[in-house]
Amino acid sequence: MRAAVFQLAARGAALSALYHRARLLGGEHLPRSGPVLLVGNHGVWGYETPAFFHLLHHATGRHPLGLAERGFFRIPLIRTVLPWLGGVEGTRDKALEVLRAGALVVCYPGGALEVFKRPPGRYQLRWEQALGFARLAARAGVPVVPFAGFGVDDTFVWPPGEARLGLRLKEGDRYRVPLMVGLGPLPLPVKLTFAVAPAQEPPPPDASESRLTEWRERVAASVRLMMVRARNA
Repeated sequence: MRAAVFQLAARGAALSALYHRARLLGGEHLPRSGPVLLVGNHGVWGYETPAFFHLLHHATGRHPLGLAERGFFRIPLIRTVLPWLGGVEGTRDKALEVLRAGALVVCYPGGALEVFKRPPGRYQLRWEQALGFARLAARAGVPVVPFAGFGVDDTFVWPPGEARLGLRLKEGDRYRVPLMVGLGPLPLPVKLTFAVAPAQEPPPPDASESRLTEWRERVAASVRLMMVRARNA
């Protein structure tokens, strides 16, 4: 069952990449082996993820793993199927486990804040004061590869009135989920372009919070630069 679900998802990801004429710039910066943490922006609804993972696999021969919002693992069916598709519960212990096993791991520090963004937030990083991925990189001691996707916030449009539903993924958090429309049941056939930057060294294991913050901002600046590259490609 698990293999069948994975193969079906892989075919769907390939079709999504074809539908959106998806391409990857800077694939030479992706290591073909060894642990690595990719950090970048998330598109609306996270819809772009399968196409991006398909491109990563095509470029490296590796099956990427994605750190997923912990709240999804509270939902019975999703917490069963998500790991079959490469989803890893977004806790530091789980992330360390897969990185130490040598995985290529994708991290979206903006998480649900970027997935459920309002229209004015298109292509803006919502990392707030998040230092989790910086602490993870420091503790794991792995290279960090910044990336950005363009077109990822244009696959659906917001109807007049911007209708939204409430969604609670974990205690204390309630996200306002936008109800959006595409081309009938399909997303709009916009072109998806992803750009990858050269790897950056992680912070030292004993880095202070101020140093982690400085490092996070340097990674964010690289992601923004890659977004410009992807937009202009």
